[in-house]
Amino acid sequence: MPYRRTPGVQARLTASRERIVTAALELVAEGGYRACSVAAVADRAGLATGTVYRHFPGKADLVAEVFRTASQREVDAVARAAALEGTARERVTAVVETFAGRALRAPRLAYALLAEPVDPAVEAERLVFRRAYAEVITRYVAEGVASGELPEQDPVLSATALVGAIGEALVGPLAAGSPAPVPALIRFAHRALGVQP
Repeated sequence: MPYRRTPGVQARLTASRERIVTAALELVAEGGYRACSVAAVADRAGLATGTVYRHFPGKADLVAEVFRTASQREVDAVARAAALEGTARERVTAVVETFAGRALRAPRLAYALLAEPVDPAVEAERLVFRRAYAEVITRYVAEGVASGELPEQDPVLSATALVGAIGEALVGPLAAGSPAPVPALIRFAHRALGVQP
């Protein structure tokens, strides 16, 4: 008869995993992926190193999970902000303000998510979340084109290009610790999509 975890055991395992991911997120936010060693994560989480390895077979697995968790929070925040707005202009503004604003409030984490050199497993996750951001923007560009607020264009291409441009424009300021020109990014996004003044 195979072993079945009791609800109590499963709850403890889930709690340990959450502590590990939270500790790893904190370390990445403080010092990037280099600061996220398995030993440092275990220490921050108050667990044994072996416990971390029980949940994540290697550092790459842990860092990929951290990336997925942090990136999903950011995509969700951008989507929520844009959904509160009514026009294409307002939605584009909300996307850029939210994306850039959150990045500037947590520059080390944002740099790690956008550009820090990482393991190929994390790089693959980075592409997944770039597509997720693009999907959010694609929906609003398509609606803007359909309503006549935006000129005819390929919404997928426009959204993908916009995600790349905004991310790239933030990398330098995030790495240097200087402020990003959010109003200029908003103007750029409006011009790129053909938003009328």
